[in-house]
Amino acid sequence: MAKEGKEGRVRVGVLFGGRSGEHEVSLVSARSVMGASSPDRYGIVPIGITREGLWRTPAEPGPPEPECAFGDASVEVALWCAQGFRGLVRLSDRPDGRPTTWSRIPLDIVFPLLHGTFGEDGTVQGLIEMVGLPYVGSGVLGSAVGMDKGVMKRLFAAAGLPQVRWCTLTARRWAAERVVVMKELQEALGYPCFVKPANLGSSVGISKVHVHEALAPAIDLAARYDRKVIVEEGIPAREIECSVLGNEEPEASVAGEVIPCKEFYDYEAKYLLDGSQLLIPAPLDSPTMREVQAIALRAFHAVDAAGLARVDFFVHKETGRVYLNEINTMPGFTDISMYPKLWEASGVPYTALIDRLISLGFERHAEQAKLHRSR
Repeated sequence: MAKEGKEGRVRVGVLFGGRSGEHEVSLVSARSVMGASSPDRYGIVPIGITREGLWRTPAEPGPPEPECAFGDASVEVALWCAQGFRGLVRLSDRPDGRPTTWSRIPLDIVFPLLHGTFGEDGTVQGLIEMVGLPYVGSGVLGSAVGMDKGVMKRLFAAAGLPQVRWCTLTARRWAAERVVVMKELQEALGYPCFVKPANLGSSVGISKVHVHEALAPAIDLAARYDRKVIVEEGIPAREIECSVLGNEEPEASVAGEVIPCKEFYDYEAKYLLDGSQLLIPAPLDSPTMREVQAIALRAFHAVDAAGLARVDFFVHKETGRVYLNEINTMPGFTDISMYPKLWEASGVPYTALIDRLISLGFERHAEQAKLHRSR
């Protein structure tokens, strides 16, 4: 059950920004969540992480806006735990130099709206767990696995989930055996194929390769972003997405379809260009819709996810076969993002979805607290 602050509201630390390439996307998600959160139920504490990794919060209470956590009107903070206290501690006084009248900011739960590296990969989840605070979303393991496409795909394979053919290689092996690797990939996958960094989000560093001559530059690009590279078979496919909500007994939303304005749904098609379409619900026949939902739940369990996730699929344009692509444990969360829009179409509006996720965070924390940590 949620705890309440002195004013009768749950104190929610909304964590956003970060050191990843998805810093700006995170701010948009945070702005939407803070704006839609009921002021009668929640006391929102904006916590911004700069691109350099500094944690900051507004020096004075005010309307919750991401920008208020940065700049001259903010102070540095850190997560802190002490006897009877969990929350933030101020590392500096007021910006104007006058002494501060308080140095601790208690929190009841953290809502991490960090996408990509150092936020969606289990690192910040581990930090929050060490402080002993509840938080929204997957734990350390689920977050880390959901970020590493190579490990994710192995777990999906172990669970018997359908996937296109794929290979993993390290940047070190690529540098040492380029000719051998090129031959292996051509024989195993052929063309077209997709080349991706194993650990990154928002389709950064991804290339679709149609001819042999374009493969090496694509791997070079992906290796700039991660030490591991994934190469996948390319098929003529529709891009389908399904949202999952829950902990031990999750539910799947209706599925939606992405029709990109480019050849595939890369970073530009997602965030920079107009023209991509989201069809909700996806125009799928009932058996295919049910299959997508069932696989989404199995994928959620396979990586030990919690709270929320968006699961992405390919549906072959000619055969209609469903292939699992990947799971995203902290998807974009604006009111026009696919994850909340799919739940809205499934009967859970945006504000109710925020309530559910916060409740799920408290629920999971309470279950973890029952476990024995020593003999």
